[in-house]
Amino acid sequence: MQHKDLTGNRWYALSKVAQLANIGSEVERAINWKKKGNEEYANLAHLRALELFDLTLGDHRYGKGLKEVARARELWLDYFVGNNQYLQTEEQWKKYFLAFALASRITRS
Repeated sequence: MQHKDLTGNRWYALSKVAQLANIGSEVERAINWKKKGNEEYANLAHLRALELFDLTLGDHRYGKGLKEVARARELWLDYFVGNNQYLQTEEQWKKYFLAFALASRITRS
């Protein structure tokens, strides 16, 4: 477990938007480290992103509202370690998660 401080109720106290913004931070780190050629750091960020995806998928407040999160996790795995059969791009990932980061900032203000 990479995010030991998020176990228990701390992660589940965050809104879904905030959770996705945090996932996006790790996804972007993974992409950026991979572009820089640092596979070790890229893989660590990737694993942290997966951990956060899984914590969100374990959040029972959302019920059926987790389909998008599950699909995003699947697409992330295909993009980062798979064959990228869905032809995802770095820009698409950044744009997708940017919306959550902005919405999270707005709701915190």
